[in-house]
Amino acid sequence: MTVIYPVILSGGTGSRLWPLSRASYPKQLLALTGQLTMIQATIARASSLGVTDIDVKAPILICNQEHRFLIREQCAALGRMPSAIYLEPAGRSTAPAIALGAFHISNIEGPTEDVLMLVLPADHIITDTTAFHRAVAQAAKAAQLNKLVTFGIQPSYPETGYGYIKAGDPLFDDGSAFAVERFVEKPNLETAEEYLRSGSYTWNSGMFLFKPRLYLDELRRLKPDIFNAVEEAWNKRSADLDFIRPHKDAFERSPSDSIDFAIMQATPHAAVVPADIGWSDVGSWDALWQVANKDPNGNACSGDVFLTDTKNCLIRAESRFVSVIGLEDVVVVETPDAVLVMHKSKAQEVKKTVDYCTNTKRHEHLEHIRVHRPWGWYEGIDKAERFQVKRIMVRPGEKLSLQMHHHRAEHWIVVSGTAKVTINGVETLLSENQSTYIPLGHTHRLENPGKVPLHLIEVQSGSYLGEDDIVRFEDTYGRAPK
Repeated sequence: MTVIYPVILSGGTGSRLWPLSRASYPKQLLALTGQLTMIQATIARASSLGVTDIDVKAPILICNQEHRFLIREQCAALGRMPSAIYLEPAGRSTAPAIALGAFHISNIEGPTEDVLMLVLPADHIITDTTAFHRAVAQAAKAAQLNKLVTFGIQPSYPETGYGYIKAGDPLFDDGSAFAVERFVEKPNLETAEEYLRSGSYTWNSGMFLFKPRLYLDELRRLKPDIFNAVEEAWNKRSADLDFIRPHKDAFERSPSDSIDFAIMQATPHAAVVPADIGWSDVGSWDALWQVANKDPNGNACSGDVFLTDTKNCLIRAESRFVSVIGLEDVVVVETPDAVLVMHKSKAQEVKKTVDYCTNTKRHEHLEHIRVHRPWGWYEGIDKAERFQVKRIMVRPGEKLSLQMHHHRAEHWIVVSGTAKVTINGVETLLSENQSTYIPLGHTHRLENPGKVPLHLIEVQSGSYLGEDDIVRFEDTYGRAPK
C-alpha cells in the first residue's frame, strides 16, 4: 500500500488578479469558478484520490502566517482539517517550503520506501478530477523507482507565459511517464508554436510527486545552504495554537529558490507524467476567462451585471450594479474600493497597478474594505479627521483581545445579537440598540456570548486612529505578548 501525503503550498499573493486578490486575502482564498475557494478545492481534490492501493493522509499546509486563521477557517468549513499547518516566517519560494513538508513526513514515517509526498499549489484549477487521480497513480509508479516526478500539462495552444518540459526516454512501455530531457524557460511565440507542433513538450505545472527522503537527499547534495537552514528551522520549530512555526532566524537564512531551479533542472532523477486534466494556474484575468462558463457571446459574468452589444468579456461586480455596452475583449472587475478596466491582452500588466499602489503607499493592494480577523471581520464605513466609523461582526463564541488604546476613544452600538463588554474589569451585557463608551486608555474587551453573529457599529475618535494603536494584554489567538 502506497501512502501519499498531500503538501499544499499557499504562500502566494496572486497580484495579477487584483483588485479581487489582495495581499491579506489572496486568490487561493477566493471562490473564482465555483462554490469552493481554490484552496478548498485543492484540499478536496487531493484528499479523495479515487485510486486503489493508495492511502491518502490528511494534507500538510505550508502558508503565509498572515493567512493562518483564514486558512484554518476555510478548512473547518470544508470539514477536512490538515494534519499540520506550517507558517513560513518569510517567503523563500518553493524549495524551502517543500523541504518543511518533507522533514515533517520523514519524522512521522521514518525511512520507509512506500511513502510519497504530493506537492500541489493551492491556487490551481483542475476540471477533470478523474484524469488528475489517474495521473497521480501513474506518477506514483514512477516515484517508486526513485524519480522526482512532475506533472506536464498537455498544451492546447502556444502559451508564452509557462515554462515547458521536453520528454525523453519512456520509463514504462505504456508511455505513461518519461525521463525529463530538459526544462525550458518561457519561450517566445514562434518557439511556443514549434513546441506545440512537435508534441514532445508539456507545460510545467508546478505539481510534483516523490519520496520525501529522496527530495531531501537531492536538496542536501545540490543546495546544502537551503537544506541546512531549513533543517535547523524545522528542528527548532515551535507550536502556536493549531500551527507550527519554523525557527524564524534559521528559516530566513535559507536562500530563496524554486524547486525547478534548485532541484528539478539539476537532478538526474527528474521524470514527467503528461496529464490532460483541465488544468489552469489562473495566473491572470485572461486565464480565468479561458476556464470560466460563458454566455453565447463569450462573456463570463459574475454579480449584478447588464451587458448589451458586448462580446468575449469578463465582468465581475462584487458590490454594485455594473453595465457594459459595446465592448469586446475587455475585463471589468468592480470591488467596493477599486475598479479595474483593461483589454484582455494586457492581463499581465495588472502588476503595474499593484506596483503603483506599493510605491505611493496606498492600501488597495493590501486589503479589502472588509478586513477578516480570527474572530470575524470589520469594514470601514466613513473616515475623516479625528474620527472613523466601522461595522464589526463577531462570530458566536468568539472574542476580541483584552486591549487598550493610547490615542482614541470608542463608542459601540449593538445592531443585532448580544455583546459582552468588559471595561476596566467591569462586565456588561448589551443587546440590540444599546451602546457603551470606552474612554481613551481604558482596558476593554468585546465578546459574543450568543448563538448568532454579533453586529455592531464602532465610532472611533481621537488624534490617531491607526490599527497599530493597540496594546494587547490577553488574546485567544496568540497575538498578545507572552
